[in-house]
Amino acid sequence: MTDSPSAPRWHRAPGDWLDIAIAEVARAEAEALATRGVFDLVLAGGETPRRLYRALADERFDWARWRLWFGDERCLPADDPERNSVMARAAWLNRVDLPAANVHVPPAELGPLAAAEAYAGQLDGIGDFDLVLLGLGEDGHTASLFPGHDWGEGANAPAALPVLDAPKPPPARVSLSARRLSAARRVLFLVAGAGKRDALTRWRRGENLPAAAIRPAAGVDVLMDAAAWPQGEP
Repeated sequence: MTDSPSAPRWHRAPGDWLDIAIAEVARAEAEALATRGVFDLVLAGGETPRRLYRALADERFDWARWRLWFGDERCLPADDPERNSVMARAAWLNRVDLPAANVHVPPAELGPLAAAEAYAGQLDGIGDFDLVLLGLGEDGHTASLFPGHDWGEGANAPAALPVLDAPKPPPARVSLSARRLSAARRVLFLVAGAGKRDALTRWRRGENLPAAAIRPAAGVDVLMDAAAWPQGEP
């Protein structure tokens, strides 16, 4: 995948997207460790990333030098299986030797306001992320940035936003802002399934969707499977 700054780069996987995604994680890790000695990775929630996380657990990486962050979290008890962090631990993190202190989870059990303030504090002093993994909802949302809500795009937007009335359960969440998600060397959207086709079509046509608010200097890469690829497009 190219590094040149541009509009989103759309990649239709010729077969299974998983090997491509693993290779992108490996590439980002190698570059980060070679230049900065630490790999800052932002995790997404959802079924598509879950498949990647399960595969990563079988790979060999320099886990001790990884630092993990979460693009968003649901305001549920810390051990609730619907939380993104619980999913990531079950699928991946409990199976590898990644130091617990390197896994930075939004304290969403405190409620959206307190959690957003606390998570923004954890991010103080952290520079650009090396890789941000994101998904795409059927309405064009990403992380917990939903249509009709504040996405935190401005230069002075906080790093983390409280979400009080999400249109899908649970309504209370905390999300990194579009500004903070855009502070990244690489951003990779993972999009799978025919249910995402309409949102991709709208994004490709230039509609102002939350996903389109993620604008890192190097641009974003969108990796899609054949089912998600908009019909009738080359």
